[in-house]
Amino acid sequence: MMIARTLEELRAAREALGPVGFVPTMGALHAGHISLVNAAKADGLPVAASIFVNPTQFGPSEDFSRYPRDEQGDLDKLEAAGCDLVWLPSVDVMYPPKAATSIHVGGPALKWEGASRPGHFSGVATVVAKLFGQVRPAAAYFGEKDWQQVQVVSRMVEDLELPLRIVPVPIAREASGLALSSRNAYLSAPEHKAAPALYAALVHAAGDILAGKEVAATLQNARHALAKAGMVPDYVALVHANTLEPLAGFARPARLIAAAKLGAVRLLDNVPVG
Repeated sequence: MMIARTLEELRAAREALGPVGFVPTMGALHAGHISLVNAAKADGLPVAASIFVNPTQFGPSEDFSRYPRDEQGDLDKLEAAGCDLVWLPSVDVMYPPKAATSIHVGGPALKWEGASRPGHFSGVATVVAKLFGQVRPAAAYFGEKDWQQVQVVSRMVEDLELPLRIVPVPIAREASGLALSSRNAYLSAPEHKAAPALYAALVHAAGDILAGKEVAATLQNARHALAKAGMVPDYVALVHANTLEPLAGFARPARLIAAAKLGAVRLLDNVPVG
């Protein structure tokens, strides 16, 4: 497995590999990240992954400084998974002092996480576009746990006519249903036990919507279920799967999305409807 820490090393490695499947990460890797590597391998592509905790997607009161980091553990996991190249840029490489350009995003970026975390998706889009320009992949693989992020990146790639495919990969879950996330490491034992209630509430709500029950009441019931489990819901919404616009009634393609605080941890999850 090749490791690149400078743009010169990255370019040399990319030249040796040819077209690659790309897995951008912020490290603290788990089985969900490895499923992205496996998806790229299944497409017959050499795999390049990046590890970069991107400061521009964190708000001033968010957890950038304490975001979990384990570079050697991450490298070991990627090597065991058959990754071919790991790109480990520094902040100075990604954001040199002379840089004067960032990406402004609208459309699917405006609501939900975009409203709760102002500037977040601009930071995501900017760093992802820079990573695409550096790695120049044939395809990039993103986990569906961050459903809105997948739609924002897909919209950016289409709007800017970037020459790659975005490949969404299904959510990796624990046996309890809890979506795997690097931030799950922050959960206490009792919180970890309570956290699967988020997925359970979404699955139950999806079933009720498909059964013809009224959407607003169904979403309110889901919020009550989360509160009963000790969570503070930020949003529970039925949305158009691609535009992220809210739906008052069921129409395809639809997705149930949710965010809720459990202790100090903000949990995200989503399920398809129909």
